[in-house]
Amino acid sequence: MKKLLLIFVFTSSLFYSYSQTLFTYGIHKVGASEFLTAYNKNKTTTSVDSQALRDYLGLYINFRLKVQAARDIHLDTLPSMIADLQNFRSQIQGTYLKDEKEVNRLVDEAFMRSQKDIHTTYYYMKSDDDKDSVKEMNLIHEVSRKLNSGESGAVILSKINANTPGKIQREDIGYITAFTLPYKFENIIYRLKPGTASAPVRTKNGWYIFKNDGERHAVGKITVAQILFAVPQGDAHQKEKAQKLADSVYTALLNGSDFAMLAKQFSDDRTTFMNGGRMPEFGTAKYDSVFENHAFSLQKDGEISKPFETKFGYHILKRISAEPVPTSKDDEKYMYNLKEEVLNDSRIEIAKEMFLKEIFPVIRLTRRKINLEDLWRFTDSALLKNKEVASGNVNQQTILLSFNNNQSVRVSDWILYVRNSNDKINGDHKSYKKIFPEFVNQSAISNYASRLENYNPVFRAQINEFKEGNMLFEIMQRKVWGKATSDTLGLKKFYELHKQKYLWSASAEAVIFSCSNAEVAKSSIAKLKKGKSWKEIVNENPSSVQADSGRFELGQIPVVDRTAFSDGLITLPVINKTDGTAVFAKIIKVYPSNQQRNFDDARGLVINDYQNYLEQKWIEQLKKKYPVRVNQKVFQSLLIKN
Repeated sequence: MKKLLLIFVFTSSLFYSYSQTLFTYGIHKVGASEFLTAYNKNKTTTSVDSQALRDYLGLYINFRLKVQAARDIHLDTLPSMIADLQNFRSQIQGTYLKDEKEVNRLVDEAFMRSQKDIHTTYYYMKSDDDKDSVKEMNLIHEVSRKLNSGESGAVILSKINANTPGKIQREDIGYITAFTLPYKFENIIYRLKPGTASAPVRTKNGWYIFKNDGERHAVGKITVAQILFAVPQGDAHQKEKAQKLADSVYTALLNGSDFAMLAKQFSDDRTTFMNGGRMPEFGTAKYDSVFENHAFSLQKDGEISKPFETKFGYHILKRISAEPVPTSKDDEKYMYNLKEEVLNDSRIEIAKEMFLKEIFPVIRLTRRKINLEDLWRFTDSALLKNKEVASGNVNQQTILLSFNNNQSVRVSDWILYVRNSNDKINGDHKSYKKIFPEFVNQSAISNYASRLENYNPVFRAQINEFKEGNMLFEIMQRKVWGKATSDTLGLKKFYELHKQKYLWSASAEAVIFSCSNAEVAKSSIAKLKKGKSWKEIVNENPSSVQADSGRFELGQIPVVDRTAFSDGLITLPVINKTDGTAVFAKIIKVYPSNQQRNFDDARGLVINDYQNYLEQKWIEQLKKKYPVRVNQKVFQSLLIKN
C-alpha cells in the first residue's frame, strides 16, 4: 500500500511539475510541457542526457527572447509574413480536414488486404435501360446462385448464351490486391470466401457478379528483364518461327550467354531492349495474368524462365530482384506509402463523409429557407444571360447558409461555385440540384478550416511554429546576418582585433577542375601537361569543364589517397560514383601552415565570427529587457524524469 502511495505521489508531482511554469522572461511565462515538446521534437538521440536538456534550455530561452523581440516590433503584421503564413496554412490544412480515425482504419484495412492476392473472375450482363426487366434480374441472380452451388461457370454460360449469344460475359482478370479495382468492387471481392461468388452488383451500365477463384499470400513487387519474340495475331508461320527462335535463345542462356546482350540482339520490346530487357518494377494486376504468373514463379534473383506464350508472343524472363510485402506495420516507409495511396484513392471519400458528420454540430450550419426554384432561375440569368435578375426573394446578397461564428454564405458565393464547377452546366436545373449539396459541404469545410486552430491543437502548434520561425528569420536578418554582412568597417575592426585567429593551415594556390566524366578529366590533364592554360581548356569545353582558382587549404583539395603536394603537381581524378563526374587539381604553389590570412582571404570566417559576436551582444540586451528566471525546482524534476 505504501509503495502504491509513493508511486501515486511521484507521478502526481511529475504531472504537476509539467503543468508548472519552467521559466519567465519579463512578464511572459513558458511551461514545462511546452519546453519538453520542443526538446523532444528537436533532440537528435533517444538516449537520456541531462546535459543535453540543460544545453537546450539555454537555446530555448534565447529563441523565446528573439521571437518576443520580433513580436514587439510587430514583424508578424508584415504583408510578406501574412502571405507566407496563409500559403503555408493552405498547404497543410488539407491533412486535418478529414476524419483521422477513419483514415487510420482505411490504412489498416488496406494493409490487411495487401497481405493476400485474390484470383478474380467476373460475370457481366449489359443493361441499356434504367429499369431492369424482371426477366433480366431473375437471370443474373440465377447465375449467382448456380455459381455458389458449385456449377461450372463455363457450363452456366453455355446454357444461358445458347439462345442469346453474348448475353452474359465472363472475364478472368487474374490476381488482384488492394487498390487494383475501384474500392466498391474491392470491398465485395475481399469479403468473399474462396470458391464463392457475390450477389449481383448493379452499375450504371449493367450487372456484375464477382467470384473468388482462389487466394495466395501476396507476392509483392518484382523487377524482371525480358526478351520478347513478338507474334502478330493470326500469323501461324511467324508464331512457329518465333517459338523456334525463343527455344534457341533459351538454350544459349542455359549455356552461359549474357541475357542483356541477347535482349539487345533479339527482343522486340522496343522500350526495354536497349536496357538489357530490364522492365520497371511491377506488382499484382499490372500486366497480363499469364505473364505475371511466370514472373512471380521465379524463386531467386538471376533465375531464367523457359519460353512461354502470351497474346503478345513468346517471352523469356530473368528475375532481377523482388520485394515482398511487409508483414508488419513497423515498416514506416511502407506504411507511409500505403497511407498516401489511401489519401489519393476514392475510398478517402468515406473519411471525408465521416468528417462532415463530425463538424456540422461544431460549426452549427444553418440552411436558410428559400425557394430553390427561384435560386435556379437566378442562377440561369447569371450564367446563361450574364445578368443577375432577381427571382422572387432571391438576389445576389440573399443568405443561403450561416454558421455560429457569424459568417454566412450568399447567393453570390453559389454563383461563383457554379462558374468554377467541373460539372457540365447547361441550364438544366437537375445539374444545379446535383451540385448544390456539394456546395453546402464545401462551404461547411471552408468555414471549419477558417477556424481550424480553435479545434485542432496539433494544427495550431504547427501554424504557430511556422509563424515564429518566420519571425525569427526576419529578426535575425535585421539584427545579425544582414548587419554582419553589410558592416564592412565593423568587420575590418573585428578582424584587426582577432587577427591572430585567422591563420592559414597548410595550403596551396591551385586550380580545381570539375569535369563531366573521367574521359574529359583525362583529356584535360593531357592538355595541361602539353602546356595549355586552364582558361584555354575551360573556354574550349565550357559545357563539360569548369574550374575554380584560388588558395585552398590542403584538406579542401580532392585527392584519391594521401598525396604529397608539391608545386606543379596535377592530382589524379576523383570519380563521383553517383553521377560519374570527375574532379582533379593543378597545384601552383604550396604554402606552409600558420601564415596570416589577409582580410579578403579571411572574410568568410570573419563574417561568421562577427555574426556570433553580434548575436551574443543582442542576447545580453534582450535579457536586460526581459529578465529571465528559471524555476530550478521544476527543471530538476524534468532532469529526474529524463
